[in-house]
Amino acid sequence: MNVILFDGVCNLCTHTVSFLIKYDKNNNLKFAACQTNAGENIIRQYNLMDESESVVFIKNGIVFYKSDAIIEIAKQIKGWPHIFKYTSFLPKFLRDGMYNLIAKNRYSLFGKKVTCMLPTNENQKRFLS
Repeated sequence: MNVILFDGVCNLCTHTVSFLIKYDKNNNLKFAACQTNAGENIIRQYNLMDESESVVFIKNGIVFYKSDAIIEIAKQIKGWPHIFKYTSFLPKFLRDGMYNLIAKNRYSLFGKKVTCMLPTNENQKRFLS
């Protein structure tokens, strides 16, 4: 199973999840907000306690963080966002540096919700509970 662990109160993160659902035509991806029971279970299972500033992608039991997660996620989707997989040619320190800058400022740039994102009935099966 391919699972994306995300910050459920971050506006950027929740919009990104909605975007990914749109381009994940084969339903390859499942989602769990860090703040949910499913998210907390994944955090414990994979010992991810210090990764609150990173998207986490778990593909076949392998954990990917930050820009590596974005590249691996891009390999799973269709359409133009698929091109993000080609950013792997950039040095990791540059990719993660840019990622860290956005992650550090995501609340001030994009805002924060009071509660976690609630999936629509149509997308409910895509979210782990």
